[in-house]
Amino acid sequence: MKELTSRERISRILKREPVDRIGVFEHFWGDTRKAWIEAGDIREDENLHDHFGFDITTCGGLNMVADIDFVAEVLEEDEETQLVRDGNGTIMRRHKLHASTPEHVDFTVKDRTGWEDFVVPRLAYDRRRINFEGYRNARTAAAQKERYFCWSAAHVFEIMKSVAGHEHMLVGMALDPDWVKEMADTYSRLIVEHMETLFAEEGKPDGIWFYEDMGFKERPFMSPAMYEELVVPAHKLSFDFAHSLGLPVIVHSCGFVEGLIPGLLDAGMDCLQVMEVKAGMDCRRLKAQYGDQLSFIGGIDVRKLYTNDLAQIEQEIMDRVPAMMEGSGYVLHSDHSIPNTVDHASYKFFVERGLEVGTYR
Repeated sequence: MKELTSRERISRILKREPVDRIGVFEHFWGDTRKAWIEAGDIREDENLHDHFGFDITTCGGLNMVADIDFVAEVLEEDEETQLVRDGNGTIMRRHKLHASTPEHVDFTVKDRTGWEDFVVPRLAYDRRRINFEGYRNARTAAAQKERYFCWSAAHVFEIMKSVAGHEHMLVGMALDPDWVKEMADTYSRLIVEHMETLFAEEGKPDGIWFYEDMGFKERPFMSPAMYEELVVPAHKLSFDFAHSLGLPVIVHSCGFVEGLIPGLLDAGMDCLQVMEVKAGMDCRRLKAQYGDQLSFIGGIDVRKLYTNDLAQIEQEIMDRVPAMMEGSGYVLHSDHSIPNTVDHASYKFFVERGLEVGTYR
């Protein structure tokens, strides 16, 4: 087969059609690129997508805070952290010295009353929620490089977690399921409204990438039955909208979400991304069970890259890539973001060797 463009390659992979090689993409923690620049591994003006030849570009995001006019309020600050209140009334501790997930400390919304009193009066369609310029520039750049371009955004579970926190949201699923379903449906409708505006004015992407971390170690955050009752309708609403425009849907979910896959398929997911090994996910098992219905991105244990041991990285590639590339439908990617402790040489080897193994002959 002739060499495909990145856009052609990923389009075919998402439909599990024949390709020249597997795809490649990655996520990095924010300070990784800085560390590699300081080490002289990449130039300061160099883009990691160009440097490693990634096949996918993502851009997007919606500002889904309830009060879009709220200016983040710093409540406390020391040398290492800031305690900040945001437009959802959520108090978070952010680390200043390194890139990490913020710690959620307290919430205004803990139940239906908080939702109705704080969020409902403030949450509404607003063009300012959309990053028009960023989308326009990223879409143009992707087209120039013939890369596959995804619009990306957090979806309803991720948004609800940011508003109420895992504990309040999950207790709500058990004690007040109608409240959680109302939140999920509200956010999904709002996502669709903003997608309609963005794509009508700036043009469609090639695909949609939703972030939705619904699992922790060995278990999803909710039962499959709860997911299908309370969240699947919201997923289906926006996934169906994407499909109405001819756009495939990629779902990112950290943690163990294997039990939720049937519901995600019912909602219309086309591709599952990350498949976190330390949480209990095994991409090979999923490929064997769902490979005729799903494409996959990731599933390579990032802890092997942490070692900076090329032999361990090689073994991880050989353990997973040959099985995942069978019948197409696979993009090389770690099972998490790459931190600054991974050497540039180690990651470069991962990409080059992974694509060497992942070339169809």
